[in-house]
Amino acid sequence: MWWQYLLVFFGAVLFDIVPFPFAPAFTIMMFFQILFDLNVWAVIVIGVLGSVFGRYILLLYAPLLANKYLKASKNEDIKFLGDKMNENKWKGVLVVLAYSLLPLPTTPLFLGAGISKIKPIYIIAPFLAGKFTSDSIALHLGKFAAENQQSIIDNIFSWQSIASFILGFAMLFCLFFINWRTLIHTKKLAFDFKILN
Repeated sequence: MWWQYLLVFFGAVLFDIVPFPFAPAFTIMMFFQILFDLNVWAVIVIGVLGSVFGRYILLLYAPLLANKYLKASKNEDIKFLGDKMNENKWKGVLVVLAYSLLPLPTTPLFLGAGISKIKPIYIIAPFLAGKFTSDSIALHLGKFAAENQQSIIDNIFSWQSIASFILGFAMLFCLFFINWRTLIHTKKLAFDFKILN
């Protein structure tokens, strides 16, 4: 049924539109694929498109969140980081691609890129390639997961899932509380905890 694929699309959008580390979008894609016994390739294509759309929206509204909730100095610091990324666009594209292939939350990457006002094409294109690859692997492994449901339920609170969640928050901490100008210019780690208006 077509409406089941719409659930895949909007589920992926909702999972990737949030501005904090959340469950990866492939989890909702896998859930619907198993629940409705959907075509795995259709789920991958539709889900990845939903994921990219959600991240694109996050890129667009991240500056609004930053302007409303972060101090001007922290906004400037994150923009400075984006300017450094813009100096070598190909290196930035490769970093985004490699990052998207790893099982790491991409929320900090998109928040930083959005606040820095990096052109979306430099983030979206490599994210799309990495996301398609990593989600294809994850969803094909979903068949194994469907056969071992109890094991997956038991591992929801495994050290890997907890570590991934903690790592996502640690990366947000670094993005918002490290003084990036000081680190890049003087090679000294400095923190600024007064980031809110």
